[in-house]
Amino acid sequence: MSSTIDQGAAKPDDTGDTVAGVPRRRIVVASMVGTSIEFYDFYIYATAAVSVFPHLFFPKGDSTTALLASLATFGLAFVARPLGSIVFGHFGDRVGRKATLVGSLLTMGIATFIIGLLPTYHAVGILAPALLAVMRFCQGLGLGGEWSGAALLATETAKEGKRAWAAMWPQLGAPIGFFLANGLFL
Repeated sequence: MSSTIDQGAAKPDDTGDTVAGVPRRRIVVASMVGTSIEFYDFYIYATAAVSVFPHLFFPKGDSTTALLASLATFGLAFVARPLGSIVFGHFGDRVGRKATLVGSLLTMGIATFIIGLLPTYHAVGILAPALLAVMRFCQGLGLGGEWSGAALLATETAKEGKRAWAAMWPQLGAPIGFFLANGLFL
């Protein structure tokens, strides 16, 4: 087991309020903020998948088919989330939690940015929903990696007897992201 936060685990002799010089509170807050950002991106897509994407990324004609196709791209991220947890968890054990958390945040952020730049169905045809599906899969990978990694980092660096309390904070990212995303669309 390594002795730095970058390698993902606390020193066995850490009993104070810091782990490798970083305050435990900062680790917990950072894990909650990161998860909130990830879920914000995730839920922004959910709202757009119902209200905007059927008109932009799918052929006109049957609006119900376009809506269902748009929701299918939304669901694709749910398939990718466990894979993201596995992939980023593996690399978190190898190169460190901090690096993989940054990587998962970048994966989500870059995919979200690219979705904003994608051409519409009317510009490139079937390529538009295909690219949308790929970017949504990437968002799912990023969310799965960040959420599980943040919970693990918070738990690993918590004081003995306070692990559940520390692991609770990344879980609050989901409702915080939900309220932020829906507040934006409101």
